[in-house]
Amino acid sequence: MATTATTARPSALDGFVDLDRYPLHYLDSPAGERLIDECRRQLAEDGCVVLKNFVPAESIERLQFETLRLSPRAHYNECETNPYNADGDPSLPPEHPINRFDDRTNGFVAGDCIAEDTVIRRIYADEGFQRFIARVVGIEEIHPYADPLADLVVNVLREGCQHPWHYDTNEFIVTMLTHKPDEGGHFEYVPGLRSPRSENFEGVQRVLDGDRCGVKSIELELGDLQIFFGRYSLHRVTPVKGERERHSVIFAYAERPGFVGRPERAQRIFGRMAPIHERMLGEGTQRSDGLAD
Repeated sequence: MATTATTARPSALDGFVDLDRYPLHYLDSPAGERLIDECRRQLAEDGCVVLKNFVPAESIERLQFETLRLSPRAHYNECETNPYNADGDPSLPPEHPINRFDDRTNGFVAGDCIAEDTVIRRIYADEGFQRFIARVVGIEEIHPYADPLADLVVNVLREGCQHPWHYDTNEFIVTMLTHKPDEGGHFEYVPGLRSPRSENFEGVQRVLDGDRCGVKSIELELGDLQIFFGRYSLHRVTPVKGERERHSVIFAYAERPGFVGRPERAQRIFGRMAPIHERMLGEGTQRSDGLAD
């Protein structure tokens, strides 16, 4: 996916993003409109779009260094989960997807560990980048999380870690690969396996049983940006093998300002809460945006 910017580059992301290929600050130009149209087309067809070499080669080493330096601060949590991140149902047979649990082990570096001058923080905070994501996913405006732990997160998968087959609670997720493992850690998905009108439990069960007819696998490279509609597409990250970790950055946005995750979720994912979560405990768990995780 290549475009050509028609005016001089802005300086904020110069060198950190390939702004000739991805003119984030000139989305109303012909090149910008072609970029948006192509991203939307791929999302409509497949629920997924990958912007190759979003971070240019000259900045990859710095990108890798940032998450390598941060990765020792990851908090790991281990659990068993089904594709719906929900409790099982004893009234259903054991082979039903709701009763199919697998090991999930993930490490997460919280946002308050990520400095303002990092490449990943600059990209996350950039207004042009935010407008671009909003245009691509069809939302009038998106806002950075007000949650200091969950706004910008580094996901760290060391040997044996995986994220088994699941659906997302969010409509979309934006991620970037910053470090590749020796083996494994592949992103796999089944586009549009369910819909608002049908859970398609039979289709989910076939995937869990090993049917790979509809499974797609993406070979992500360092600096690739991925936008994914995970609400209706079953997906997973396969187990990581070897000494090298898999690092990916998660850029979290909400449709309305002021989003803060629930305190219990912060405690589980990051092993701690921020002061704003502690205040929420005292006030109950009401949030200004009224959204549920």
